[in-house]
Amino acid sequence: MNLYLTLALRYLSGRKLRTALTTLAIVFGVMVIFGMNTFMPTFVKTFQTQAMAAAGQVDLTITQKTGEAFEPAVLDKIRAVDGVKVATGALERLINLPANYVDNDPQTPDRITAVILKGIVPQESRQMIAYNIVEGRFLEEGDTSAAVITRSLAREFGVKLGDKLSLPTAIGLSDLTIVGILPEQILPGNEVVLVPLAEAQRLTNMPDKINVVDANLDSMDEARRNEIQQNVLKAIGDTYKIGALEAGSEILTNIRNAQSIFNLMGFLALVMGGFIIFNTFRTIIAERRRDIGMLRALGASRSAIRWIILTEGLVQGVIGTALGLIFGYLFGAFTLNLTTPMWQQYLNLNVSNPEISPSLVLTSIILGVGITVVSGLIPANSATRITPLEALRPSLGSVSFKRIAGISFWAGVVLLAIAVGLLFTGSMQFISFVAMLFVGAIILMAPALVTPISVMFATLLTLLFARDGTAHLAEGNLSRQPGRATVTASTTMIALAVVVMMAAVLSSVALTFTRIMEKSLGSDYLIMPPTLAVWGSNTGAAPNLAEELRQVPGVAVVSTLRFAATQIKDISVGILGIEPGTYRQLDLLSFAEGDADAAYRAMENERAMIINGVLGAAAGIQPGDEVELLTPKGKQTYRVVALATDYLNAKTTTAYISQHFIEEDFGRNEDIFFHINITPDADRQAVENAFTGILKNYPQFKLVDGKKYVEENARLFDAVFLGMYVMAAFLAIPSLIAMVNTLAIGVIERTREIGMLRAVGAIRRQVRRMILSEALILSAIGTAFGILAGLYMGYMAVKAFEAMGFPMEYLFPGSGILIAIAVGILFGALAAIVPARQAARLDVVEALRYE
Repeated sequence: MNLYLTLALRYLSGRKLRTALTTLAIVFGVMVIFGMNTFMPTFVKTFQTQAMAAAGQVDLTITQKTGEAFEPAVLDKIRAVDGVKVATGALERLINLPANYVDNDPQTPDRITAVILKGIVPQESRQMIAYNIVEGRFLEEGDTSAAVITRSLAREFGVKLGDKLSLPTAIGLSDLTIVGILPEQILPGNEVVLVPLAEAQRLTNMPDKINVVDANLDSMDEARRNEIQQNVLKAIGDTYKIGALEAGSEILTNIRNAQSIFNLMGFLALVMGGFIIFNTFRTIIAERRRDIGMLRALGASRSAIRWIILTEGLVQGVIGTALGLIFGYLFGAFTLNLTTPMWQQYLNLNVSNPEISPSLVLTSIILGVGITVVSGLIPANSATRITPLEALRPSLGSVSFKRIAGISFWAGVVLLAIAVGLLFTGSMQFISFVAMLFVGAIILMAPALVTPISVMFATLLTLLFARDGTAHLAEGNLSRQPGRATVTASTTMIALAVVVMMAAVLSSVALTFTRIMEKSLGSDYLIMPPTLAVWGSNTGAAPNLAEELRQVPGVAVVSTLRFAATQIKDISVGILGIEPGTYRQLDLLSFAEGDADAAYRAMENERAMIINGVLGAAAGIQPGDEVELLTPKGKQTYRVVALATDYLNAKTTTAYISQHFIEEDFGRNEDIFFHINITPDADRQAVENAFTGILKNYPQFKLVDGKKYVEENARLFDAVFLGMYVMAAFLAIPSLIAMVNTLAIGVIERTREIGMLRAVGAIRRQVRRMILSEALILSAIGTAFGILAGLYMGYMAVKAFEAMGFPMEYLFPGSGILIAIAVGILFGALAAIVPARQAARLDVVEALRYE
């Protein structure tokens, strides 16, 4: 093994440019895979920590499956179960704090952006958990506005024992007197503010309700404990579960989908790296035919030849993977810093440093080193079949279309026909498989098409380079090695296919969601909570706030949203309670199926609901169906009367019911979002001043001008789209590396040929033009295939979004095609710079001596 390693290191060090380019391809792929998987899990973990409350250290935590509050009678049923030693009810509510609420410093983000308000029965709670009071006392029966907090929370707020802690609540800004201090919180998560249960019910406007039951059992035997758990569930019914209280599960699903997309993009980058490595080793074998033949003649076995080639790949894989891990971490940290302001603005999250898990490191190493070794395996096996006699034979000449257009070509034609046929069926169940079929078909057909396409582009380049013949020389060089040209062009094809596909998806999203946004957020004023879409983590306001707003002179309409969580067919669903009459006046929903007037009338008179497309696709329901909603009072049947969506909830499983039924079935009368229109003759400044005065007591809300907010979101769209385009273009970098690698290797392989051209009168400028022509033809082939594949994949992606329930409208990506063409030409020109200089500077005599 030491001999193989020595030979590999000598060879790699002697070809520094090629080694660097091949290693760079591995670095790039591993960097994207590793970087994306440090960024997204960190965000998911932060979201789970902040938007999902954690249970205390007890044997059982029982909650309603939807997370909604319920009657205390459930507690009595749990206490009656044999084996339950002690049980107590509590009311937990996550309170999202407004930006800069803790330190009032806009320049420094708050370290704490949310707290958990937990109402407990003091005596019962201390039987469950041994609270260690380090200052003051614990809560007592008869306490009202009293609170116990941790030392870490007291430090962040700058308060001490006896001070007031002000928190935004459903009844307005409320002051709590700190009567006790607990030790600092050790585990990460939201800080807890303990208050008496009655006080929590008052502050959250949920009288006589609890949403958590904690229980301790009388046995440590595992079988007995499992039996008690099952008996508890039997006693309370199937609408409850054993586990921590959860919120935001519907949006968390979409975040994980986004993580899958990023993983796919990273995998594509690594696959393109594999193309480069494979192409490099193929060409190395062709270049080293004489060397390999001589080694075989001197007695080297086929196994030895194979191990020499594989060791070279292993060395490059290890180095490239190590560098990829380092740059991947930096990439993840940079992405986090870049996107943190957006998370703070829309989800009220402070995202921490990138998170690295041992499994991620191991996976990245396996992919980086594994793909490198596998990519070199076929060329290595090819090298073992070279005999000394074959090594002395001249290189192959031109290859005919008939010779190339064999089984692979016709297999590609069949796959292409299947892919196109599946597209016309409209079935989106196997979109990833169909996209792979289409791309695979093009790759299989490409070798047979390289020559005719090269001739076509060479004819065009002849117009550019007049009559010096360099374009046709370049075409001949590529036609002699169609396999190598195909592999190189394939990296460009995949990269630019991603660019065009992203352009199709983003332009379609922009067209669709901009229209929905202008309609959904077109009110004169919006009053918004700290986070959007994650409604369950917001503290709203009691109905009296809406009444105060309606009394302001100049106000025409005030329409509010209320939130509750439910399940439909075991799918987490966000229920929004609307006022059908005022909501219809503002025309805030975009209807896809059903009549708007009829739907709103039905909601006023019966348990009727409007669903959005995401819910319809996920649950397999449509207008006219009757579905069961899980509520704190049991299952309730609602009739689906229409399919529609609004901008803020277009990406999550959402249904709309009337506020009358959200209060009756879910016990929710807390307003979390306000749409306000004013009269045409209203004094806008006076109205704003009145709103600002009213909202001083509700710091969890902010007043926003509707038109300005739409403009702000449009700018955010532009920024996100630009970032996605940059990321897609970023994935095109391996194609640049591939072309540089192929051209550089081609120059080495054709050293004698270039020497002969120089000897018969070719000047250095013509040699440079020949290499430039090769690069441009290669990029043109890859760009043409990439645009074709991208258009197909983009259309498939838009249709897939439609199948998932998103209200998409396909828009032809003209700008994306122009960007792809520009990137292809630019990369072709850039790829030619170093190899062209290398070829032009070859000494004629030394080139003619080269073997």
